[in-house]
Amino acid sequence: MDLVFQIVTIAAAYLLGSIPTAVWVGIIFFGLDIRKHGSGNAGATNTFRVLGIKAGIPVLLFDVFKGWLAVKLADFTGFFTPATDIYINFQILLGIAAVLGHIFPIYAGFKGGKGVATLLGLVLAIQLFPALLAMGIFCVCLLISRYVSLSSMLSGISFPFLVVFLFKIKILSLIIFSVVIAILLLFTHRKNIVRLIHGNESKAKLFRRKKP
Repeated sequence: MDLVFQIVTIAAAYLLGSIPTAVWVGIIFFGLDIRKHGSGNAGATNTFRVLGIKAGIPVLLFDVFKGWLAVKLADFTGFFTPATDIYINFQILLGIAAVLGHIFPIYAGFKGGKGVATLLGLVLAIQLFPALLAMGIFCVCLLISRYVSLSSMLSGISFPFLVVFLFKIKILSLIIFSVVIAILLLFTHRKNIVRLIHGNESKAKLFRRKKP
């Protein structure tokens, strides 16, 4: 029965991650589908771009919260002893399920966002201090370049280096997980990489609303 409950919990994490915050906020409060405007992405960045800060901040915070809460489901199950390797592995599985839910949301035709905010919630729940430093790298890069995509990728690439070399974490699953994060961010931003190479990637204008 424990295996069944674990599978149910992982499914619950996916369903939690699948909540299409940007899509629902756009439709309910602004009467538009965010995926048909701006970059077409159902995430916080495009929400800021199309709907402005009043919509963008709640979307961002809830998407981060989804990833954090999905990981914390491990504490409610009582399956494993906290801080053990198997417990951490289960946390990682729950977080990954939530990120996949955000990228491929069952409630929105499997067309979601890039998963950056939900991924941030995941790493904040599992590895707080490396995650905070990666956030710092994101902010510095964003201030310098004004490219959200580039900032996201650089912070993601820095994460495994922070885990391994700065914080000297020895748990293999966490090391693998940190590398997977970097690869996942590069994969979900592959279109942005092409735009960056060709010089037509949009720069961040977070405090200015554009008309759809």
